[in-house]
Amino acid sequence: MGRELREVVYVDGVRTAFGRAGPKGVFWRTRADDLGVKVVRELLRRNPELAPERIDDVIMAATAQVGDPGLTLGRDVALLAGLPKSVPGFAVDRMCAGALTAVTAGAGEISMGAADVVLAGGIEHMGHHPMGEDVDFNPRFVAERLVDTSAVTMGATAENLHDRFPQLTKEDADEFAVRSQHRAAAAWGNGVMRETVVPMTVFTDDGWRRADRDEFLRPDTSMEGLADLPTPFRPGGRVTAGNSAGLTDGATVALLASEQAVGELGLEPRMRLVSYAFAGVEPELMGLGPVPATEKALKLAGLALDDIGLFELNEPFAVQVLTWCDGMGVDPEDEQLNPYGGAIACGHPLAATGVRLMAQLAYGFRERPSVRYALTALCIGMGMGAAALWENVAARD
Repeated sequence: MGRELREVVYVDGVRTAFGRAGPKGVFWRTRADDLGVKVVRELLRRNPELAPERIDDVIMAATAQVGDPGLTLGRDVALLAGLPKSVPGFAVDRMCAGALTAVTAGAGEISMGAADVVLAGGIEHMGHHPMGEDVDFNPRFVAERLVDTSAVTMGATAENLHDRFPQLTKEDADEFAVRSQHRAAAAWGNGVMRETVVPMTVFTDDGWRRADRDEFLRPDTSMEGLADLPTPFRPGGRVTAGNSAGLTDGATVALLASEQAVGELGLEPRMRLVSYAFAGVEPELMGLGPVPATEKALKLAGLALDDIGLFELNEPFAVQVLTWCDGMGVDPEDEQLNPYGGAIACGHPLAATGVRLMAQLAYGFRERPSVRYALTALCIGMGMGAAALWENVAARD
């Protein structure tokens, strides 16, 4: 017997500030799961119409599924945040697209009628759990030449992109990085980030302090300052700390619901999920992933790139976004692309980033009420890409 799938809408999303990973970072003495607790509680505070018992699932992503983000992270965060014990939860991992995958998993539950309201997001504590720590890579990957050895080092894959696309120079990457920093600085100055970032009081080596600002912001970044930075992934390379995202700790969460539920509960929907797609590419060229993922998402939606009026792409490396621009025919300087800056400025706590992109997109829709469709996209380690298309509820016919 057939059934009609239900529409899924994004209601709200928040994140912590993104702190520098390691002992000098603001979250060094804060547990990963407690970062998730903070954003869940803030999301409920901002949406008092939602009774906690109406939440049907809590889905949290983490790339490090050990230690303080270990066990079944969504369930742990739900219990620690004080949600009723009747609210279930689970964890997912798709590395950099973890939060986006949590959202699409929750959307599937809502679409099928298994849930009305879902909280979905991601947590990464790269200070407590550096990338690749406690990972036992199968030696067959290299011995059987299933992947190039550079595939397991994200910076090396970015250098590979420069090799594959020699027209994308270091100067191009540095120019993109400067724009990201300057746009992020403007977004912090005009209130964009104050609406999406949750301040959190944390204990540090210097006592209690308020974590309310991303620690990698460099508003005075210039081409001159980036020109002579070292290239850690290759002698004489083109990838530097200046045109890459910093290693960061942070958490995000989004509130998703069915169209029926938002009407019943009095919630205000902001975006409708139109389509999403994941794609695989050569692992050593992982940054190419968003190109086929974007193409698949557009095809599923029956839309063309010209229909999209706003783009939020992750920026693990400037060259990665430049390859997407090259493949899709988008000007890297376009004001519709990452208008509030990106990960080069704020950092990229792997599994958390997807919802940051969505929160900025929702804000962008509000600033641009005539824009109907927008895109979020990320590359993913080991050669994948993810993309999701959204419709501005305010612009629907």
